[in-house]
Amino acid sequence: MDILIIEAFYGGSHKQLVDLLHEEFKNCVVFSLPAKKWHWRARTAALHFMQSIEASDQYGTLFTSSVLNLAELVALRPDLGKLRKVLYFHENQLVYPVRKSQERDFQYGYNQVLSCLVADVVVFNSRYNMESFLTSINGFMRLIPDHRPTKLEGLIRPKCQVLHFPIRFPDVNKFIMPRCKHVQFQNRTAVDGHTGLFGLSTSDTGITDLTANSYLDKEPTFCPSQEEMPESLLQNSVEVDTSDASERTILDHEHDHKCITPYSILSATEEEQRPLHIVWPHRWEHDKDPETLFQVLLKLKSIHLSFHVSVLGETFTDVPGVFSEARKELGTSVLHWGYLPSKDDYFQVLCKADVVVSTAKHEFFGVAMLEAVHCGCYPLCPKALVYPEIFPAEYLYSTTEQLSKKLQNFCKRPDIVRKHLYKGDTTQYSWKALRGKFRALLELQY
Repeated sequence: MDILIIEAFYGGSHKQLVDLLHEEFKNCVVFSLPAKKWHWRARTAALHFMQSIEASDQYGTLFTSSVLNLAELVALRPDLGKLRKVLYFHENQLVYPVRKSQERDFQYGYNQVLSCLVADVVVFNSRYNMESFLTSINGFMRLIPDHRPTKLEGLIRPKCQVLHFPIRFPDVNKFIMPRCKHVQFQNRTAVDGHTGLFGLSTSDTGITDLTANSYLDKEPTFCPSQEEMPESLLQNSVEVDTSDASERTILDHEHDHKCITPYSILSATEEEQRPLHIVWPHRWEHDKDPETLFQVLLKLKSIHLSFHVSVLGETFTDVPGVFSEARKELGTSVLHWGYLPSKDDYFQVLCKADVVVSTAKHEFFGVAMLEAVHCGCYPLCPKALVYPEIFPAEYLYSTTEQLSKKLQNFCKRPDIVRKHLYKGDTTQYSWKALRGKFRALLELQY
């Protein structure tokens, strides 16, 4: 039997999962809509798919994300309602942050509750995502003025399970990286057919724990403009693609092509002295809290600490104004600014970076953070949301001041963070580890 995959918002992690399943399991048939105007996708996608999906007696399982109103679709297409219906939650609308409480549209969360009621299996990418959704249902329903439904959590919970988002980690050996990362990667255990960050003791590698409490002050150094750099250094630079994309905005076009020092050709002394490289690889939207990031970075700059920063991540129509303001104030501290459509270019930046930062107010899983850790970055995440479920406590911060202090220390002693061995285990999030569980979920025969 074939698997019918329906994706109403074919972009980001939704696209990654659909593409992975379609590639790995050959009996998948995919119907999708572009990742634009998700509000309208959530409202109207069921009607579109009612008309676009032809009837077939070859389908056995219907797999879709929670953007689609599954209840509407199976009402409109009773033949699809007879399939084994699997609903996958990348995020949930009951706790999704909005700038003002009155902006929350009841309908989006309500659609997800209805979808759960008609689904046969409800899957969440993290325990945080599942519990935050289920425990919010009763309170959410109290927004209804009267005749409120009851005991919905009890009806939905038995159908629920956690199945982490499967990440196809890259082979880091094909990327240019600092010598300190080469030392780490040469000793890593193979993951998903590639190399990863697992199973080592510090005695095996010479890598140290981040326990030093004394820090050296250095004069700030800055990356020269491309015009000032020798041509030989520019040959290995990663450029920001400026091709047109209807839902992507590239800010500050005169700075689209950022200077990159190819660390692999630096002398050992020069490599030790290069500034800390901080990367922020998240969507340019308010729920990722870019204001906190730039507040911290500008604090570092105001006290004359040396660092480089790469601000990556996809942008859409409405980009918070803080990005253009921060770009000007950060000046030559910026290495990259904007979305990198090439995954190889993206992973190349991660392999050169030292620290990956999240300032999110919303995160139900965090593919970008795990990819960066796989590429050798030290993670700094809020002690909230999904992060305590995924990252050991030492990588979590509780306040903006704590984040600022950590980065100040890292700027003063970047060698300490570069020698650190990550203490978590990301193998459980690899496609290799999760493939069998997805096969079972989709009822495929081995």
